[in-house]
Amino acid sequence: MAALLIGNVGTLGDPEAMAEYRAKVGSTLALHGGGFVIRNGTFEVLEGIWRPDHLSVMGFPSAEQAHRWYRSPEYREIVPLRAGTHMDLILVEGQAV
Repeated sequence: MAALLIGNVGTLGDPEAMAEYRAKVGSTLALHGGGFVIRNGTFEVLEGIWRPDHLSVMGFPSAEQAHRWYRSPEYREIVPLRAGTHMDLILVEGQAV
């Protein structure tokens, strides 16, 4: 089953460190079969109260591969670059249609 990671970056810690994180994260995704579907996408709230700040969607062939990426040494190495930055990240798995 396909898997999507939906991320929202809120309040930034160090903008320069986050710029470095953003420059490096794509290559860590690719190592595990993933990549950006939408990066910094614009959005319109049609229902509810969720108001993301900086929304991205990443795709993986499976939730297992998404988990491998999230736990990988390559990704863990760049996580400290986002220190002080608020981030929400959810994993959604389902059948692609």
